[in-house]
Amino acid sequence: MSRRGGGRRPDPGRDQQPPSPAVGGGRGRGRGGGRGRAPPAQVPGSIGAQAPSPAPAFPPLTNPSSSRPVPPPSARPQGVPAASPAAVASSFSSVQKLAGEVQGKLLVSEPTASRAAAPVSSKAIALPRRPGYGTIGRKCMVRANHFLVKVQDIEIRHYDVTITPTVTSKKVNRDVIATLEKLYRQSHLGNRMVAYDGMKSLFTAGALPFESKEFEVKLESDNQPGPSGAPRKERLFKVAIKLASQPDIGHLLRFLDGTQRDMPQDTFQALDVVLRHNPSAHYTVVGRSFCSISLGPKGTLGDGVEYWRGFYQSLRPTQMGLSLNIDVSARSFYEPVPVMDFISKNFRIQNLSRPLSDQDCIKLKKAMRGVKVRMDNGQFARIHKVTGISSKPANQTMFLLEEQNTTISVAQYFLQKYKIRLNYPSLPALQAGNAPKLYYLPIELCTIVEGQRYTKKLNDRQITALLRATCQRPQERERNIVKVVAEKSFKDSDIVQQFGIQVKPQPALIEARVLNPPMLKYDGSGREANVSPQMGQWNMINKKMVNGGRVDYWTCLNFSSLNNDFPIDFCGELIDMCNSKGMLFNKNPLVPIRSERPQHIEKALTDVHYQATQQGRELQLLIIILPDFSGSYGTIKRICETELGIVTQCCQPKQASKFSKQYMENLSLKINVKVGGRNTVLNDAVQRRIPLLTDRPTIVFGADVTHAQPGEDSTPSIAAVVASMDWPEVTKYRGIVSAQARGEIILDLYKEDPARGGAPGGMIRDLLLAFYKSNRIKPHRILFYRDGVSEGQFFQVLLHEVDAIRKACLSLEQGYLPRITFVVVQKRHHTRLFPEDHQNRGTTDRSGNILPGTVVDTSICHPTEFDFYLNSHAGIQGTSKPSHYHVLLDENGFSADGLQVLTNNLCYTYARCTRSVSVVPPAYYAHLAAFRARYYIEGTASDGSSSGERGATGMAREVQPLPEIKDNVKNVMFYC
Repeated sequence: MSRRGGGRRPDPGRDQQPPSPAVGGGRGRGRGGGRGRAPPAQVPGSIGAQAPSPAPAFPPLTNPSSSRPVPPPSARPQGVPAASPAAVASSFSSVQKLAGEVQGKLLVSEPTASRAAAPVSSKAIALPRRPGYGTIGRKCMVRANHFLVKVQDIEIRHYDVTITPTVTSKKVNRDVIATLEKLYRQSHLGNRMVAYDGMKSLFTAGALPFESKEFEVKLESDNQPGPSGAPRKERLFKVAIKLASQPDIGHLLRFLDGTQRDMPQDTFQALDVVLRHNPSAHYTVVGRSFCSISLGPKGTLGDGVEYWRGFYQSLRPTQMGLSLNIDVSARSFYEPVPVMDFISKNFRIQNLSRPLSDQDCIKLKKAMRGVKVRMDNGQFARIHKVTGISSKPANQTMFLLEEQNTTISVAQYFLQKYKIRLNYPSLPALQAGNAPKLYYLPIELCTIVEGQRYTKKLNDRQITALLRATCQRPQERERNIVKVVAEKSFKDSDIVQQFGIQVKPQPALIEARVLNPPMLKYDGSGREANVSPQMGQWNMINKKMVNGGRVDYWTCLNFSSLNNDFPIDFCGELIDMCNSKGMLFNKNPLVPIRSERPQHIEKALTDVHYQATQQGRELQLLIIILPDFSGSYGTIKRICETELGIVTQCCQPKQASKFSKQYMENLSLKINVKVGGRNTVLNDAVQRRIPLLTDRPTIVFGADVTHAQPGEDSTPSIAAVVASMDWPEVTKYRGIVSAQARGEIILDLYKEDPARGGAPGGMIRDLLLAFYKSNRIKPHRILFYRDGVSEGQFFQVLLHEVDAIRKACLSLEQGYLPRITFVVVQKRHHTRLFPEDHQNRGTTDRSGNILPGTVVDTSICHPTEFDFYLNSHAGIQGTSKPSHYHVLLDENGFSADGLQVLTNNLCYTYARCTRSVSVVPPAYYAHLAAFRARYYIEGTASDGSSSGERGATGMAREVQPLPEIKDNVKNVMFYC
């Protein structure tokens, strides 16, 4: 393949973006597909919105009788017809009529100008049933890492467990119940084995001889730290067991065969707990995964962190029955190293004989808080949980020695008590326990205890090391998964047998289909105006962007150590590439190109902006060669996008210095959309041949919420919503971001401003207005792709976010209710699809993965609901992960084929590369926009407080709003 026009990988890092949403998305067990067919309009009357009063109309057009503006030939794809004046003039009446039709279907005895109030309970909602199965595409067979589970219709009892005194550790709770079972199984439990979830629920196959009973259980001292951080002594617990319910296996079986809509959660939970009972007792539990050094060799990730191998396990309801989803996994743990080594590795300190700086002390406190350490004083070793560090060095930290009624330093105490002279008395001491009873532990005598989960954010080097260590080709991964199931030997588990459960040892062989790629349209002035991607990729040879952007005013700042002539030569090459691909890029910079020191970034940016404004111009693009070291990207983006109103393209000096044609071409794709152009569009969109998208004005939304890493409580959640602005092509997306208290529900979709007398506003309203301004017509339909939602949050998101969307619509015009299709996109699941025959090159891509376009809506999908798995991309390395799409609301009446084909086709319109991507672009763009906004607040939150936490008054602390993105930046795809 030509070096100049080879296919591009998604996001090669030329503009330092966050990780792909392939590692993000919904959390928890994904749901699957279902049987049956239902009318197009779903959830009649279940989710409504009171019409905001008064409901202002859409702003009138400057010339209401004019047609939609016709772009000039250079900026308009061939074959896009202009809307007639009559069509635009009739759009208002048609959408009013449509809104009335929608209301007629959705409301029962409701006035046409209002909607029913949203239900207060999710029980009032039923998710849409599957409208049928897809038939489009070439049929094939694939294997999934799902293992069929058969259950007998036996009696199960659910008991509520109360352990006193209360402990938060599931491991301790399990030790208590295991000891109870060992002591009382024969005498008091009717010789029944118990399955315990580590919290409040206990299950048995058959009834216990009592409905309620209290036991006493004694746990011997295990030298582990208690809640205060001090070592625990022998403990006595009281355990109350009380009958709670009788789960019904028959109910579950009826749900699985589609004859009953609601899934019996208690029965499902019982079987899940039984299957997890033995692994929970033998391995370290991390979420739904089990890790152990016995499950494979561990490896180092650097900076005192290592990874342990393990496996993920989750019971799921599917069309083929109950399925056990098994996947190999790896999780990060603290290395069991001396704390001295941990400090050296983390803080790059060579000489620890000197006192730590105040900044290093703060970092050490944050790094060590909550970590268990073993302190060995030469006579005995005890385990403590670190709660902090002393404010002074060990030779200056004083405490009262009660037996002598005198004050002594930590260093003196260890010399006097244990004859240990500290080698590093200038280091602070670790603290265990809480005031007034504190324990001081000299750092040099402490070692980190093995088996502790590392929950903090991994740095880039650690992430790279983890991915490299755990990357497995499809054949190897499938082999390891089957090996895990074989070694777990569910058939040999006494408790699994007692509950009548059987797990099939072979992975499921299921039907799939491979969808054809769409035809992509480029500008007719190139030698190739249309392209049909092969294996999920194509190239830019002989092609020109369908709408080349124009750059008249630009300049470049170089913050790297490369010589002063480099940025001039680099920009010359880059501009030539942009012009060759169809852009109109002025070769002369508005402000002279110059190099600056990295320490002067803010001043340099301000100076460039000032020089441009002095000439009466605004920079359309600022090309930036980043410093040789990382850490400045966020500062540059924050200053340029929220303070100066400058669109930037950042370049890594290591990549830029190679003058690679492929790199330049990739940059041109990103620059074009950042200045308002479009790279390619779907040919069927231009020809108006996409059902439920191009026949009527349709707006496509993408939304995501990103959260701070564990331990970073001071940082709020960031919500991002993007929406298409260029119907019918649907490739240009405007983005809006918002900060909110930690939570998954997007709070600012619709809001009323009390300071402005309840004036309506919010993200959806703003984007609908922007669509109207861009297209001179209101959308008749809404297609909403929502990323980052787990199964347990489906109803909550549906209740609140759909209601907010409808309120936003009604706030624009009374009775305006476009039909909504709301689809959740899940990437953080553990379903993997493998070729039936790994040796058949006709059914795999070059990486050995299933082909791009592979879709599954049978067998492993939900028994009744509308969902599917789509592998829309070609694999690069490792095993491809399909995205899981689950429809929560469908008022537009999509068929299975219609939504699957549309979603797959949209995956070929991602602006930053010439490859199809794994997640539908609007959701991908929302993910990028949310991560971009996190740079705006980086370093602005205090270290010790949480924006969403409750203070002493019990009131939630107010979240500081994000700095406003300048309008000229918001008008383009700045987040690309």
